[in-house]
Amino acid sequence: MQALRFLTAGSVDDGKSTLIGRLLFDSKAILADQLDTLERRAAGSPIDLSLLTDGLEAEREQGITIDVAYRYFATKHRKFIIADAPGHEQYTRNMVTAAAGSDAAVVLVDITKLDLSQPEVTLLAQTRRHSLLAQLLRVPSIVFAINKIDAIEQPGPGFAKVKRALDAFAQAAGLDVVATVPVSALRGDNVTQPLDAPWWNGPSLLQVLEGLPCVQERVDAPLSLPVQYVQKDAYQSEGAGFQPRVLWGRIAHGAVKVGDEIEVLPSRQKAVVAGLRRAAEDVQRGQAGESVGVILDRQLDVSRGDWLAQPGKSALQNRFPATLAWLDTEPAKPGRKYWVRHGNRWVQARIAAIDSVLDIHSLEARDAHELGVNAIGRVQMEVQHELPVEPFEFNRVGGALIVVDPASHRTSGALLVDLPAAAPAEEDW
Repeated sequence: MQALRFLTAGSVDDGKSTLIGRLLFDSKAILADQLDTLERRAAGSPIDLSLLTDGLEAEREQGITIDVAYRYFATKHRKFIIADAPGHEQYTRNMVTAAAGSDAAVVLVDITKLDLSQPEVTLLAQTRRHSLLAQLLRVPSIVFAINKIDAIEQPGPGFAKVKRALDAFAQAAGLDVVATVPVSALRGDNVTQPLDAPWWNGPSLLQVLEGLPCVQERVDAPLSLPVQYVQKDAYQSEGAGFQPRVLWGRIAHGAVKVGDEIEVLPSRQKAVVAGLRRAAEDVQRGQAGESVGVILDRQLDVSRGDWLAQPGKSALQNRFPATLAWLDTEPAKPGRKYWVRHGNRWVQARIAAIDSVLDIHSLEARDAHELGVNAIGRVQMEVQHELPVEPFEFNRVGGALIVVDPASHRTSGALLVDLPAAAPAEEDW
């Protein structure tokens, strides 16, 4: 079975790093010298499992996760790649980075932070924000893990009350939640082994993860291949005559085989595939998810940032609606110029209009003139040069762009294309 890439998300101090440490510890994925270091640091007290992922000195000093930490472990049923994402609002951009390539998201909910005395439990803002971002980034499977059930007097009723709040939120937001499970990351309850309690007869968190599907790129779609690197194929050439070039890239969706006609975007030039490479071998076919080198039957002006596509199947657009997750402390404002990266190409862009901003508490779209840090809004984007953008729902590569501030060079936002383009902009740059 294919390795599952998942991230842990949620509010700060919800126990994400401890949960990952527990998974590594119980699956015996910790090296002996790492375990010795943790035991010496604990000095007779229970070891701090969060230190297995919080590797930066600043993280250990503050007791929070700052950067995304990747860890690997395996069971007899499956391999896993875990991304431990920060919970603090200041580092939401790192959570977005982790979610962009994940097959699943485990959103932790610290039950001790919630007021269980109220008839209706109010969820933390960061729990809602991370769940919405996971949905926005099309993470296929979302799992809620209600943590620290060992720290309350009545875990059964408490879990039921929080689950009702999560179910109501998920229904209102349209989240695809595959499971909601109780866990104690510190003690290990229901993490790798099912919980022995009269109020719970469901699976453990690990059992849920072992059954989740992985993201499958669409093979039965028109070819879409962003060119990453152009190599002169001197190895296969002799003398000073014709030397074919190899156009390397990872196929976003679709497939390509020797003999296919392709179109280079944005130039719209056409050629026939004369050869294909994968690693150091000649192959006859490549498909979505594979990195291939394409050799054309004639010389064309192709460079990094161009796209190879099936002729007539891709529209070039310079204005399109999109959802923008804003991550910068400097607000996003209409008219201001930014750099955006689409595939492997950088182009100048600007926000033509902000249509609305999402209220993460009411889940309603509200009018807005700017987007503040961690806001999620719908915008109209204009780019200086036409791009073969597609809706993110159908193409996670062709429908995603990152926004960079030209002055500070900070990654300011994640831009996800919603629909086909509106009319092209007529203003001059």
